[in-house]
Parts: sequence; C-alpha cells; structure tokens
Amino acid sequence: MARIALVTCRPGPEVSTDRDLPVLLEALTRAGAEAVAVEWDRAGVDWGAFDLVVIRSTWDYSWRVAEFTAWAEACGKATRLANPPDVVRWNVDKRYLGELAAAGVPVVPTRYAAPGEEVEFPADREYVVKPASGAGARFAARYAPGPRDTAVRHVRRMHAEGLTAMVQPYVTGIDVSGERALQFFGGRLLHASRKGAVLAHGTAYDERKAAHPGLEVWQPTDAELAVARRALAAVPGAPELLYARVDLVEGEDGRPRVMELELVEPNLFLFLHPASVPRVVAAVLAAAGG
Repeated sequence: MARIALVTCRPGPEVSTDRDLPVLLEALTRAGAEAVAVEWDRAGVDWGAFDLVVIRSTWDYSWRVAEFTAWAEACGKATRLANPPDVVRWNVDKRYLGELAAAGVPVVPTRYAAPGEEVEFPADREYVVKPASGAGARFAARYAPGPRDTAVRHVRRMHAEGLTAMVQPYVTGIDVSGERALQFFGGRLLHASRKGAVLAHGTAYDERKAAHPGLEVWQPTDAELAVARRALAAVPGAPELLYARVDLVEGEDGRPRVMELELVEPNLFLFLHPASVPRVVAAVLAAAGG
C-alpha cells in the first residue's frame, strides 16, 4: 500500500478552499493507497514515512517563500517530492518568464524591479503591477496610463515586504477571449479550461480577487498546445514533472503567449473535469511506485 501525502496549507481568510483535495483523497483511497492531507508547515511530520509527497494547495506559500522553499528542500531529501525541489525553487520566482523568453518561448513582456530599484511604467497603455512571487492575484492590480501615484505606492508596499515587482502591459485580449489554462499530468495533456479577466479597473492591489472567474471547459488549439509544450521543454534541467499548468493569453498578434507557468501548486479544476480524476490517480500511484 503506497503512502501518499497531499500537501496543503492551513485555512485562513485569504486562502481559497481546495475543492479537489477531498476528491483526490477519496479516489486514491479507493485505489488502494493510504492517502492523507498534510499542511506543509505542520510541526513534527515525518515526511520520509511517505512514498510520495505531492504539493497541492499550499496557497499561502507566496507570503513565506524562503520558508516554503526550505521545506521543499528538506522534504525532497527525505522522500520523493512532486514536483522536485529544484523546480519549486525555480518556479516560485516569476523571473522565470525572462528565462522562457530567452529560450524562444513567447511570453507576456515583463520588467522587474527588486527592492531598491526604480520602476518604469508604460506611458501609452494599460499595465499590470504584481509581485514576482505571488499567487491568486495577491498584490496584483491593473492601471491606466496617466497619474502613477497609486502604482508607485503599490510598488513601495511590495518592496517594503521584500518582494520584487513585475510590470507587464495589460493584454487586452483577456477581456475578449479570456485566459486559457492547459493542464498536464504525468507528462500528457490532462484537460484545459478558460476563465475571464481577473483584474478589473479600479480594484485595489490589496483587495482580494476571484482568481478564476467564469471558469469553463476549453478545447485547446494546436497553437496553444505547441506554445505550452515549448514552455515545458524550456524548464531548466528537463525535470520529470508530475503536474504542470500553462496559463496562456492572446497577444496583440492574436497568437498565444505564456502568462504564467504553474509548477508548484496549480489548481487542477477537477470539479470542472471529473473525468480526469482516474488519470490523475493512476499517475500519482505510478509516481509513488504503486
């Protein structure tokens, strides 16, 4: 009987409910595994007692990045962690978008400003400011060109918390065709979803947002699949990934671009794709050696 830990976080006012977690626990148990949900920061856990530890809804990690990556390193030394610690360390910092761009992957153009560095804002178009380590649209906001006082305060707030700021042009295609999430599991496309725009005009950066508005089933195009696979192939070291989510938007030229590459704790949206549950279970059991 394989022992599997599905890693989550403690409930909190800013933490979403993981609707997939009870579904996966039940399905793995029915398949003969001993599966439990464990908070990543729970004291006294013997991670080495598990055959496989799968990061799932650690959705508070972006508030404690150094602590979380240290946990991933320690857990990866004790047992098999999915995804691996090297992937976690690389993916918690969205400066990876620059590496993907350098590898020829089409991405949303991004500027970065670490604490102490000056920020350049676009003068002629809408733009987005958000942290390089963030999840669930935390500390993200959309701004119109013009007065920049609020955007400057936004960046100062992030810098005061030690966060690197990202500035991206607002991709207007999101307002028309939404954002597509292509999800891979066990190295193959699992399913895809589409959601509406997350950032509305006038929504404050410190206001909680709906991370996945208007979520619906999506059939990815050949072009979207090609970009997603290019992004996954560009991950340093070509690691074995148990799961991945590639978030895409349409650029000004109508072609797909990578908005984010989620390799740490992506929501799988199994509640929208119940037929995918057996494939996820089979891949998890295979990774656990079961």
